[in-house]
Amino acid sequence: MPKPDPGSIHLSVVIPAYNEEDRIGATLTSIAAYLGKQPYASEVIVVEDGSRDRTAERAAESLRGMERHAILSLPRNRGKGAAVKEGVMKAAGEFILFSDADLSTPIEELEKFWPWMDQGFDVVIGSRALVGADIQVRQSFFRELMGKTFNVFVRRLLMKGIPDTQCGFKLFRGDAAKSIFSRVAIDGFSFDVEALYLCRRDHRIRQVPVIWRNSPQSKVRIVRSSLGMLRDLLRIRRLHRKDEKKRTNP
Repeated sequence: MPKPDPGSIHLSVVIPAYNEEDRIGATLTSIAAYLGKQPYASEVIVVEDGSRDRTAERAAESLRGMERHAILSLPRNRGKGAAVKEGVMKAAGEFILFSDADLSTPIEELEKFWPWMDQGFDVVIGSRALVGADIQVRQSFFRELMGKTFNVFVRRLLMKGIPDTQCGFKLFRGDAAKSIFSRVAIDGFSFDVEALYLCRRDHRIRQVPVIWRNSPQSKVRIVRSSLGMLRDLLRIRRLHRKDEKKRTNP
């Protein structure tokens, strides 16, 4: 693990949450318990994305005993990407971890990531597609098919070499995260792809196989979300390939 600076926050954990009152309590209790055992200072930032339930209240209850935490509430539902971006830009950590609200990848898997940060990588991402991944609870056949089909389009339209762009467990160096997310324009589920697409220009990425347990309460709707995500891929290409041309032809 990179040596913590005793005078600063070493790790920020950013969690986007939309209508998560039934799950957010257990997730935050697990994360707070884990962080409480670590030798470094940390903070948890929950970004409540215009929920219609008691997500913010449940989050506040679960984090009440944690010294450094924040509950950010967006005035309306903007999307997972917008929530993650909000949290990243407010985070103070030397490193910033984005985790899904259902904690499908246990927080303890973070231990696998630090050695790669020691080796100079700027971004370390969890993967369910690499050898060594432990899928303990699988998605339905149709959701797995959707994910594989989506990645085919990612490879064809934008980038190769990352077989799982959507796993919700990614660790960034703080400066890299702010540089990347300041340019992310996608508010929805495809923000991961845009962030990684931007990462590949200037930052070193490492993929790590992780434990993953599917949550049956996924917010992804197979048909509607799939069509929206495909539109987002075209938008990402249109937005950032213009920038690439400017960089290569100043």
